[in-house]
Amino acid sequence: MASSSPCTVEEIFKDYSARRSALVRALTYDVDDFYSQCDPDKENLCLYGHPNESWEVALPAEEVPPELPEPALGINFARDGMNRKDWLSLVAVHSDCWLLSIAFYFGARLNRNERKRLFSMINDLPTVFEVVTGRKPVKDKPMVESASKSRNSAKRSIDGQPRSNPKLADESYEDDEEEQGDTFCGSCGGGYNSDEFWIGCDMCERWYHGKCVKITPAKAETIKFYKCPSCQKKARQ
Repeated sequence: MASSSPCTVEEIFKDYSARRSALVRALTYDVDDFYSQCDPDKENLCLYGHPNESWEVALPAEEVPPELPEPALGINFARDGMNRKDWLSLVAVHSDCWLLSIAFYFGARLNRNERKRLFSMINDLPTVFEVVTGRKPVKDKPMVESASKSRNSAKRSIDGQPRSNPKLADESYEDDEEEQGDTFCGSCGGGYNSDEFWIGCDMCERWYHGKCVKITPAKAETIKFYKCPSCQKKARQ
């Protein structure tokens, strides 16, 4: 592997997030372009998400074994044989599998606790399938009381269960069976502590210590839609 390959939990998660963003865009905002590129008359094609947040429909790598795990092969063949929505959902599921295989390929040398932390950070994001199909995940963490959670009804907790963003307010929320300690700050990587104020980004849905993103509980009450520093930076690019 090249020395530039991600090797820490934070680097691997950044790589995962960028690839995920690319795949989500291909299957949502750029879906017509993506659909047209998956011509069934062409050879077996794959959908790639790249670390620079770009996506590509291309043939698989020729070398065996490839440097990285390959996405599902031949996604174009089923395009005209299925309902478009079902086909996109199928591609989304395989894209989620590929994203995890890439992350754990890079994370093979991590220790047990680091792998657990990496998966926890990954699991805090909606899957590509959930985004594409409109199914929204129950936000597991951090389990915080209304007084210590961020802001308005957009992300206040219901019986200790954090709500997701405003447009999802009508979704049902299941009981959380996860432990609070499995949540990690998207900035410093520190674990959840009920004594600390946390805030969740309405864009990427990562959670942060208020102190890490310079947001106080009082300031959070005035914010209707919170974008973390990372999402703000992307929006300016």
